[in-house]
This record gives sequence, C-alpha cells and structure tokens, in this order.
Amino acid sequence: MAQASTALNPVDRIGTKGIWRDTERCYRAVMSRDSRFDGQFITAVRTTGIYCRPSCPALTPKPQNVRFFPTSAAAQAGGYRACRRCLPDAVPGSPEWNVRADLAARAMRLISDGVVERDGVPGLARQLGYSERQLGRVLTAELGAGPLALARAHRAHSARLLIERSALPLTDVAFAAGFASVRQFNDTIREVFATTPSQLRAGTRRATGGGIENGTGEDAHRGTRLTLRLPFRPPFDAAGTLEFLATRAVSGVEQIERDEQTGQINAYLRTLRLPQGIGAVRLTPADRHVQCDLRLTDVRDLGSAVSRVRRLLDLDADPAAVVATLNTDPLLAPLVAKTPGIRVPGAVDGAELVLRAMLGQQVSVAAARTAAGRLTAALGEHVAMADEDAPHLLFPSAQAVAEGGMDVLRGPRKRSEAITQVATMLADGSLDLHVGRDASELRADLLATPGIGPWTADYVLMRLLGDPDVLLDGDLVLRKGAAALGIPADRLTGHSQSWRPWRTYAGMYLWRAAEHATP
Repeated sequence: MAQASTALNPVDRIGTKGIWRDTERCYRAVMSRDSRFDGQFITAVRTTGIYCRPSCPALTPKPQNVRFFPTSAAAQAGGYRACRRCLPDAVPGSPEWNVRADLAARAMRLISDGVVERDGVPGLARQLGYSERQLGRVLTAELGAGPLALARAHRAHSARLLIERSALPLTDVAFAAGFASVRQFNDTIREVFATTPSQLRAGTRRATGGGIENGTGEDAHRGTRLTLRLPFRPPFDAAGTLEFLATRAVSGVEQIERDEQTGQINAYLRTLRLPQGIGAVRLTPADRHVQCDLRLTDVRDLGSAVSRVRRLLDLDADPAAVVATLNTDPLLAPLVAKTPGIRVPGAVDGAELVLRAMLGQQVSVAAARTAAGRLTAALGEHVAMADEDAPHLLFPSAQAVAEGGMDVLRGPRKRSEAITQVATMLADGSLDLHVGRDASELRADLLATPGIGPWTADYVLMRLLGDPDVLLDGDLVLRKGAAALGIPADRLTGHSQSWRPWRTYAGMYLWRAAEHATP
C-alpha cells in the first residue's frame, strides 16, 4: 500500500484520548517515518529495550515487537532506554498540552518549566490545586508515569544538553540539571542512555569536535554560554513570527537584527528573568530548527529557558492540524495557503505579559512599545553579563512597578493606578500567573481585577497559556481583517465556530489580513 494512503489525517492526531492508545495508527506513522509525529508519542521496541521517536531511521520493527507510550518518562518507567541514534527527547513537544489544557497537560507545562526541581512534587500539586495523591493518579493514568518520573525524564534531557553542549564539570552538570546527588545523576544517565556521563561527553566531542565555551575565570560573571538547536514541525513562518515580536519589541529588553539589503530579520535577541537567575538569548531561524544561543548566570535555568523560548516562538505547534481545519473555510483558505506555518507568539514571563498588555490598552502598538520602553529605562534592572551590542535590561519586576510605577507612567491617572495595583497583586501573589493555570479560572481572576477587561484577559490566555482557541473578536484590527475577507463584525463570532479548535491561529491570519487591507 502506498504511503500516501496510510497517512493520518492531521486534524485527527490530537485528542483527549491520545494517539498513543491507537496502536494501528501509531504503527502506520512509524512505518512512514513521518517526523510530524515526533513528540506526540514514543515507540518502544521490546526486542532491543530501546525507545525511539516515530521518525527514527532504524529498521522498522515488527508490529508484535512494538509498544507505544505517551511520554519518554513512561517508556523509561517501562524499562526502556533512549535511542542514541534518533535522540527521541530532542524533538518538538506535544501540541496536546495546549489543545487539551486539562490537569495532565497543565502539569506537563509546569514540569517542563522546572517546577519539580525547584519546589518538588508538593509545589507542583499546590500550583495545580490538587493533592499529591490525586495528581499522581491522574498523571499515571493519562501519561503513563507519575510526576517524579516525568520530572526525571526532564532532568535527563537537560543533563544530556549540558554534557554535550557545555564544558561544565560533570559534578556541576548533575546539580545544574536538578539531580539530588551525583550518584542519582550517574544512575539515571546509565539507565536512560545506556552509557556513562563521561562516555556520553567523549562520544559527542569525537563526533562534533568539541563542546561550547563555558564562562570561567575572569569572564565568570558573564555566565555560561550554550548553543542549542530547537526543532519544530514544518512549515514554520519564522519571518512573520519574528516580525510580530519586532513590532512590539521593548528597547533595552529586546533587539532585532536585520539583513541590510533585504530588511529581513536574521535574529531576535532578548533578556530573560528566570527562576534562579538571569538569561540572555539570541534566536536565529534555520531550515529545520531555530539556533538558540543562550547565556545563563545559573545553569539550573536551562530547562526553564528552553521551555520559555519554545513557547515564545510556538515551536510545539502542529501546523498540519491547523491548516487542515482552517482550509475548510473558503474565505480564509487563500491566506492559509499563502502562509501555512503561521504561529502564535507566546510569552517568557507572565507578569511582564500582563503589564505590557495593560500598557497597550486603547492605544496603538507603537504607543504601547514606547510606554514599555520608558518604564523599562526607569525601573528595569541592568544585565551585567550582556554583550556590548545586545539587550542590557530586564523588564521591570512586578515589585519595581508596584513601588515606582506611578512616578513613571503617563496618561490617565486611573490607568496608571490600575497598572500599579495589578503589579502589587502580582508581587504579593494574590494574582498568580503561570503556565499551569486553568484557562477558565485564570480568565475569571483577570476579569475580577480592576483595569483588566475581556480583551486583555483573552490576550493573556492566548500568549501565556498558548490557548489555541481564543478569538479576540472585540479587537478592532482583527475585525478590520475579517471585514477585508468579507466577514462583517456582527457575524464574526458565529462564523468562527468552524475554525475550532484553532481560532487563535485564525485570528493571527485576520491580523495579517488587516495589514494588507485597503484603508
């Protein structure tokens, strides 16, 4: 049978059931070595004891010798070790975590951000609003492994990156990756990769010619440098995604590098406020990946930094599933065909996002950018490790805005008071913004906060949580784009029902249509 006839319908690949439970469909994906499925399930081979990504180039095993898992952690718990040929953890994350948005999905987002390493399973359960026992039961049922096993898989992946991509001593790698002891680190690397940390590093250096510079000696205050490749599912509209960020870039925090002749964006740079320290990143799109040049003051932030950057560029999206749904609308289909890999840019910090969104209420994007730049120049923290020609400020902390915002903010006093009040709530924890929040609960909390209306609340859900089904139908620019396609404002909400569950992506197309609409 031809491969084309066995290909899965992209729109059917995501569901609350999980594709990994359908062994026939998974095996067809493995036979076709379709890289679009990488990160959506794990293939384990009973005869070799190895787990792989669906697109692994190795000989396809017989159906009776294959077992499928939802996560690497589940495969590891089943006694399988990672394939060193296809590196099954070095793939885009599952788009399910945004589409489902249930407890398991929200837990995975927090685990990827390093919450278990920082706060333990009790901290993870507390942020999700469940008991440890309830959380463990749900994750084991849905993902095949409990929170400790899922966090262990995350630590193993971070450790591999540090072993292969830094010159850190292996003892430092162990604690930087979140392991409690060197023994635990060594045991985990052996179990997951079937080799020792020193052998893994030696093998990488033989293959690539060396590691990456580590800030030591007189340059130690500038942190550790790491260069990583962040994979994505093609197509990827890198130019459009970076232009979105460039239009809103805050001076001192973000920076764009353009080709002098074409004007096309070559790279995006920004500073990062991370759980353990400060970071700086330079992102350069390539054919099949985004090159990520990181500098971290504390390498324990590696997992968090990578997770946040991936969310910023929406690298875990499944463009084939989006296209399959939106292409069914004849009004939207021409735009989809023109830009099939459109992304919804995310956020690296919840507090920063909501404060910047409030600065943008009822003003132009340019005016919001200017206001954010003024606030940052007055209250932002200087980044000592920044290169001379790179961004050198952190966006102000919520505490800084709460204390000094009224002296810096311009415009209506009522709006300034609302922004500082929200900053106070963010600083004291009465308003909690993190990627593990339930969307409906977070929206209710935001709407109950003075100065935040439906547009701001939905914008936060869209960019912080990566909610794929939010339509900002009250947005004037979005309505202009809809009108340009022949969809009047009073019919937009009803018309958009056919775009579910990808209305956020449809909104990006409408914003794009507005840019080219006749004034």
